[in-house]
Amino acid sequence: MVEARLYGFIDTAYIDERDPAELTRQLIAGGVDIIQVRAKGLPHPQRVELALAVIGVAFRHKVPVIVNDDIQAAFESGADGVHLGQEDFAAVAKDKLAAMRLVGLSTHSLEQALRAERDGADYIGVGPVFATGTKPHVKPVGLELLKEVAGKVAIPFFAIGGITLDNLDAVREAGATRVAVVSAILRRADVTNAARAFKQRLARL
Repeated sequence: MVEARLYGFIDTAYIDERDPAELTRQLIAGGVDIIQVRAKGLPHPQRVELALAVIGVAFRHKVPVIVNDDIQAAFESGADGVHLGQEDFAAVAKDKLAAMRLVGLSTHSLEQALRAERDGADYIGVGPVFATGTKPHVKPVGLELLKEVAGKVAIPFFAIGGITLDNLDAVREAGATRVAVVSAILRRADVTNAARAFKQRLARL
């Protein structure tokens, strides 16, 4: 996790009719270091099935797979970890999380980021930095929060939310060395080249 720079997604809101296993191959070929399975609209059994399809590819390349929100799906699929929102993290029994190799948490303020670190999160997402279709009703936190988190939080953090190649330099200058990217990769016709462009830019910064 410490070396991870580019966090990719298999998000059912963005993959349309494409094969998730093939998309996983494309993401990995482009250099993503970790993949989150996000399937908010799917029932639990199909979420497990989707996670298994992604893990079947990612395991061969030693790329960790994280399941969004659904701890049980993470257990059943053999995923490397789970990513939770603030409300989900507060409600879940901590003994369930203890068995997960990686636990990530979404944060939207410095207070939440520091609390996540104290509570034992392995990494956090900080955002949404900019307006984004994945969180249309959430006010962007802006670049200033990235600066605050970079100066005070020791665990790895990924800037997330509306990040594109056009604003990546500003995100990095604010102190974020890791980014999580959804639409700017998944909405491109060539997913591999889209991911590679981010990875190469991150390596140069």
